[in-house]
Amino acid sequence: MKISITVKPNAKTNEVLQQDDGSFLVKVNAPPNDGKANEKVIELLAKHFSATKRNVNIVSGMTSRKKIIEII
Repeated sequence: MKISITVKPNAKTNEVLQQDDGSFLVKVNAPPNDGKANEKVIELLAKHFSATKRNVNIVSGMTSRKKIIEII
């Protein structure tokens, strides 16, 4: 399954929120430096969708706030 997300780094809390249009807003308290925010995004989405971290992949948008995620 592929989902569209928007990442908000340096947030106060870590949470996954579903938007009205079917996309997700992922708030992470990690900074966007050295891929730390991407690691936290993968961890949160794996927990949210009850999947392992290795089954969650960033398809596009590695350096962008808008990303396409594939969950196997």
